[in-house]
Amino acid sequence: MKAVFGLDAPGWRASCSMGLPISGAIGTARLICILGIVYVHGWTGLPGSDLAARDETTQGIMRWALIELCGRSAVPLLSLISGWLVVRSARQRRYGAFVAGKLRVILLPMLVWNMIALILVIGAARLGWIAAPQPSGIASLLNELVSLSGPAEIDVQMGFLRDLFLCMLLAPLLARMPTVILLAVVALAMAWDVGGWTSVILLRPAILLFFVGGMLAARYRVAEQVGVMPIWLAVLPFLLVLPFKLGLSIAGDATAVQEGHLVALIDLMLRVAAAILVWRISILIALKSGGGWMRALEPYVFLLFCSHVLFMWLLGPMIGRLTGPMGSAAWPAYFVVQPLLALGFAILLGVTLAALSPALARVLSGGRLGRVSRL
Repeated sequence: MKAVFGLDAPGWRASCSMGLPISGAIGTARLICILGIVYVHGWTGLPGSDLAARDETTQGIMRWALIELCGRSAVPLLSLISGWLVVRSARQRRYGAFVAGKLRVILLPMLVWNMIALILVIGAARLGWIAAPQPSGIASLLNELVSLSGPAEIDVQMGFLRDLFLCMLLAPLLARMPTVILLAVVALAMAWDVGGWTSVILLRPAILLFFVGGMLAARYRVAEQVGVMPIWLAVLPFLLVLPFKLGLSIAGDATAVQEGHLVALIDLMLRVAAAILVWRISILIALKSGGGWMRALEPYVFLLFCSHVLFMWLLGPMIGRLTGPMGSAAWPAYFVVQPLLALGFAILLGVTLAALSPALARVLSGGRLGRVSRL
């Protein structure tokens, strides 16, 4: 079987035993994924009802493709990387020290960013500068701050950090579990996700699924094996699943498949395939580039994840006045480059913070910044 897929080539086993640029590939994969996530929250200038009416237009199809294929397929790989990275520290550090570290690099930045976003976005909305959700009471405000019972409407990306932090609290226990237990957790999370069951414990059970999958990948050196597989083999699963995703999306409500579990299952399969493909591409980029440019951008990647929604709420509409909303001739070009604009915003913000207040820069970047960085 390995001969059929080219996995018995001399370079395969040799490369698996040699050092791959894993660190550079992780940074590259994170950047690719977070740039893709920006599309999910990209500025359109239209309310939800008008967006739905444009789903079948050329611009609507373009937006759907970028969101579904680039954006929503990014979170699983971020979860896999988190699970892969945490295994060693989860096993070696005492639980108190481990949790304190995650409080500093995940929970504290999440809370501070949420407070900043709430103040700026709600304030701008009340001044009439932008259109944005307004919390209706204390419970709504608390949910915006910490995503207690559901995703936040303003800092929408923070639901991921909230669930990731909960997974981290379990990491020291999970890292010591035998493989059969971890596989059972993966199966449970998969059933939870495909079944569409809701719970305030985890808003997105797929995050637990891929987080534990990353721990298994570290245990069995899957990252190294995928990193040296033939590129066509990394592309193949994505190409095999993609027609099913497209078919179900085109069928839509006409066949009522959207009400079942088939769409959720296909989505899950597509995200696994996308994670394999992006990881293989990240290894390739790290091998070709040497990782120098990625090392320069690495401190700003987490900042991009946290700050891009601020860019969309506050600066997106200002640029949109020049291009027009979705449906305008210039909007597609604006939508395509929004991730790069958000990255530029994050770099400028990071450099400014590091120069003015290294302590605040460390908090907002989860310890990744703290001095003036040079690109």
